[in-house]
Amino acid sequence: MSTRASALPFGAVRVPAEALGLKRAALWALLASKIVTGWGVQWDIQWHVLIGRDSFWIPPHLITYAGVSAAVFLSFGVLFWETWRGTGGVRVLGLRGSRGFQLAAWGISVTIIAAPIDDLWHRLFGIDVTLWSPPHLMGILGAVINAWACLTIADEVYSAGSRARLAAMVLTGATLYGSLHLVVDPSFRIAYLYGGVRFYTFAVIAAFLLPLALVPAARLSGNRWTPALVLVVVALVGMAGLRVARAGFEVMQPVSVIEEEIAKDPTSPIAVANIMARKNGVTPGRVGGLPLLYMGSAAVVGMALVDARRRPVASTVAFSLLLFIAGGWYTTARPALAAMVPGAGPTLAAFIITFVAALVGGVAAKRLSDAL
Repeated sequence: MSTRASALPFGAVRVPAEALGLKRAALWALLASKIVTGWGVQWDIQWHVLIGRDSFWIPPHLITYAGVSAAVFLSFGVLFWETWRGTGGVRVLGLRGSRGFQLAAWGISVTIIAAPIDDLWHRLFGIDVTLWSPPHLMGILGAVINAWACLTIADEVYSAGSRARLAAMVLTGATLYGSLHLVVDPSFRIAYLYGGVRFYTFAVIAAFLLPLALVPAARLSGNRWTPALVLVVVALVGMAGLRVARAGFEVMQPVSVIEEEIAKDPTSPIAVANIMARKNGVTPGRVGGLPLLYMGSAAVVGMALVDARRRPVASTVAFSLLLFIAGGWYTTARPALAAMVPGAGPTLAAFIITFVAALVGGVAAKRLSDAL
């Protein structure tokens, strides 16, 4: 939990009332912008997989960057306001503001810089690229930094133990979890293509990355059930995002050229995603569903019961090992992946790698939450 807030119960709110109100409003507006951005990304993934045609100006991109633009306006807007008033405590490149808003502003700047790089990447290497391309990862990194900043802002503007603080922490944790989960999603394609130890790529990457959302949210909120609440919000926001995408397709009715794209390169990420979805009997590009259910169970048991607030590393290990078991069960049950299930040797090796990744992820998550 936040030791600073515990030591100084009202220290996080010792600012003029008008400044406090503005910062709280900016925080909630930031979180709303991140939800909108997430919906745009959900639709964008489905657009790429189902339609196949790409342009920077497609509707999902416009929704995504509308949310990003709002985050830029809000983050830098507070910095400009505090610089003008001379009240900011941290100075960076001539702008003054709190630690949280400084981190939010410069974090979202990384996402903005990634946009033209992504457009250039598409022009150089084509439209059918993986989510793990450098500009995509750069954009996600900026969103993640901005979300970590929102945890700090909530710590700054709400006193410990308040319901508003808990709500802000849970919602922030959900947006952070969603951003990090984007990096984990392509791991199922690796399992399909290679098998062996790489069949468990999902568990290994998730063991390191996902605690970077769940542990800080739990420790800064001071509530042991925060990881479970985060997963509930993730599921609800994800369901709403699927409805947004469905409505968008119904209104826009774009013409699909995905079969032509698959014919050009049957081994491309988008082609593999379609092939796997057809074998599994699901809609290609759909994010969410059963993986969230078993990860929710892992989060509740591994994080909440072991208590990430007081034992962040141990809770991360418990979360990750349960995730390995549940994720392995889910993955082996998919028709597209059944033929790639490895034997005992690769499974044991992957289990050990997951355990090491969990240790590293737990230590990183603890140090991150201490810094925030």
